[in-house]
Amino acid sequence: MIEYTSVCIRIQTSDARKDGARMETTMSILNVEHLNHGFGDRAILKDVSFRLLKGEHVGFIGANGEGKSTFMNIITGKLMPDEGKIEWAKNIRVGYLDQHAVLEKGQTINDVLNDAFKFLFELEARMNTICDKMGEASPEELEVMLAELEEIQNTLDSHDFYIIDTKVNEVARALGLTDIGLDRDVTELSGGQRTKVLLAKLLLEKPDILLLDEPTNYLDESHIEWLKRYLNEYENAFILISHDIPFLNSVINLIYHIDNGELTRYVGNYDDYMRVYEMKKSQLEAAYKKQQQEIDDLKDFVARNKARVATRNMAMSRQKKLDKMDVIELAQEKPKPEFNFREARTPGRYIFETKDLVIGYDTPLSRPLNLTMERGQKIAMTGANGIGKTTLLKSIMGYIKPISGQSVLGDYLYPGYFEQEKKYESNITCIDELWSEFPAMTQYDVRTALAKCGLMTKHIESLMKVLSGGEQAKVRLCKLINHETNLLLLDEPTNHLDVDAKDELKRALKAYKGSILLICHEPEFYEDIVTDVWNCEEWTTKAL
Repeated sequence: MIEYTSVCIRIQTSDARKDGARMETTMSILNVEHLNHGFGDRAILKDVSFRLLKGEHVGFIGANGEGKSTFMNIITGKLMPDEGKIEWAKNIRVGYLDQHAVLEKGQTINDVLNDAFKFLFELEARMNTICDKMGEASPEELEVMLAELEEIQNTLDSHDFYIIDTKVNEVARALGLTDIGLDRDVTELSGGQRTKVLLAKLLLEKPDILLLDEPTNYLDESHIEWLKRYLNEYENAFILISHDIPFLNSVINLIYHIDNGELTRYVGNYDDYMRVYEMKKSQLEAAYKKQQQEIDDLKDFVARNKARVATRNMAMSRQKKLDKMDVIELAQEKPKPEFNFREARTPGRYIFETKDLVIGYDTPLSRPLNLTMERGQKIAMTGANGIGKTTLLKSIMGYIKPISGQSVLGDYLYPGYFEQEKKYESNITCIDELWSEFPAMTQYDVRTALAKCGLMTKHIESLMKVLSGGEQAKVRLCKLINHETNLLLLDEPTNHLDVDAKDELKRALKAYKGSILLICHEPEFYEDIVTDVWNCEEWTTKAL
């Protein structure tokens, strides 16, 4: 039975463990055998097996669209596999931080955080029911009741049931939620703030296993550091999907790499994995070349000698060797993305100037701002989530109205805007998404443009809503690079991008001769790109 809350799942399995093989399974927390899954004719997972042991801190890595989030959805029961067996240990509580989780309107942050203890209140109610019945119980029944009461009491104690308010405030403060206001409606929050709420709720639930799907997306630097410390001290097992390599290296001790639908295990952190992976790749390529040379030699011998009576038997022997040979096959190389921004004419000297600009919606988010950006500047906007970085960017460009003051844009601007989030609900394909913006393109042009951004045919022909977050980001980047621009407005562009795409985007932005206004929480990404860093915390009216 699987019971769902917003991010926490209680999983129970049968008590039947009768033979040795079944007993071995109980030693692991999670056992996955011969898992196959696909969408239409697109195979995602092929004969995948996986075993999670107590205390293992697993980094689950792979390129965008390889099936990492699909695997998470299958093992949590949100998605049924085409084939395979998923078996959890008995009574395991699994906490899942889903990058696509939805919060309900009308709930406050405090409501969501206190909901983390829902199962404990249910246990307390069960304990009270048992106590009410004890007066009428037989000695045998009383013994069973006392054992259950002890188990419930231990669970309540271990999950801090009697200091709930203290724990809520402690975690909320660590992730910056008290600064936002615990009485805020969760549907009014930014993407980063929602991520923090879901993460805080998950950590308060203290599940036996953590499943984290890109938890650092939208988190600022200080809260990523706090999460690092938390995971390093975490005694139970967790599976972490992340493209943030420094973060991965600091918290995991095992890597599972998914590539072409297959899963491979590596001991150590990401750097250890890369050393072994490159070594194995080089060895396989060397063996492949050696075998190909042997195959060519054998074929040549057979062709020259099969017709001669004196050498026919030798030729047949070599042909048999060829027929029985286990031929080495190299994995198909994934297309590397290429992001080459098309540049428009040179703009005027000033990109924009603000005059006493106050940003916000119902209430001000900033003091009056007098900012200037000149042609050629590349500026990173940093600071905690929720202080108004996206609002400032949109207010500067005139996409939304400020509370007061104004922003004056320069002459001959051709801006290109990469939004932080976009929902794809309709049944529009990847091809149509690009074609609708560039109707003059031929289908060949559209496919070529998408392929240059690292998307394969199986992605290009899929619906936008079934693509991974990284694949969707590549489609949006494809639209951006095919417009002529002299000003790029980038709101957290690295979220969801895999390592290759992130490296290529960094190269392209360094080469771009136009101006850049970039919102980013990864110093290792933006430090080599920008000319200036604006710390938006210096301007905010919010308490930090």
